[in-house]
This record gives sequence, structure tokens and C-alpha cells, in this order.
Amino acid sequence: MSAVLNLWKQTTQLPVVGSLVGKRVFSLAFAQKAPYFATIRPRFTELRPNYAELLIPKRRGVHNHIGTVHAIALCNGLEAAMGALAEVTIPADKRWIPKGMDVAYTAKADSDIRCIAETDPEQWTGDDPDLPVRVRGVRADGEVVIEGVIRLWVTPKKR
Repeated sequence: MSAVLNLWKQTTQLPVVGSLVGKRVFSLAFAQKAPYFATIRPRFTELRPNYAELLIPKRRGVHNHIGTVHAIALCNGLEAAMGALAEVTIPADKRWIPKGMDVAYTAKADSDIRCIAETDPEQWTGDDPDLPVRVRGVRADGEVVIEGVIRLWVTPKKR
């Protein structure tokens, strides 16, 4: 089991603090690993192989000039979700690095935003190093505000 998945399971299954507090503890720890993620204050809600979901709270610190969640904050949330997914999904003998992101902004982000990253299990078993991760951001009313693909470069670990 990956270190990130192990941390998720440990923090979300703490009997004394419960799942909600455990998810907050995980989110804080994850954001410390890559400090830029802390700027959006991600709140992970679900994490398992091939799926990651977090919430970006709508607050002044992530607003743009019209008071909605800034496009780059949305991209930061999508990349955080993708990174967590990659860490809990990648086979132990492989490594990954982001290669590019293609997104479309489809609606105003005027609420908290759920950032979701998804892959299919067979994507991680092939020999093609180019691995697309589907990403999207969803408003509180269910409207998709951003969607696209983050491409990873997945290669065998050097021995």
C-alpha cells in the first residue's frame, strides 16, 4: 500500500476523532507535502485507487475579480486531486510526473467546488507512458465549472 493511501486509511479510521476530523488531518498533511496546495485549503472527501475527490472552499483567498473561485485555484485543486489519485494508484514499480493539463472553464465557480480526478485500472498496467487523468470541478448545484485532462508521464522506477 502506498504511503498516501496508508495515511488516508489511518487518519480516516481513527476511532477517537472520527472520519470527518481524520479527513481534515489528512488534508493538512497532504498540503504540507506540496505547500502550494495549501493555498486552496483542500478538504479531501474521498480517496481510493483510480478516484480522488476534494473540496475547495469558496473564500476570499481564492476569489478572482468577480468574486468567484479563480481559474488557477481550480487548476490547483484538480492537480491536488490528480496527485493524490496517482500516489494511491500507481504500481510500486513505476513513477509518475505531470506532463500537461488541458482544461475548459464551463461555468462560474460561485460556490465551494468539488475537484474530482479519475482513471481506469487498465491505464496503469500498459506500456504507454502517456497516461491521461480525467478531471473536473463541480459546483454545489451539480454544474461542472471546469473539466479536462491532466497528462502524466509514467515510467518504470530506475533500479
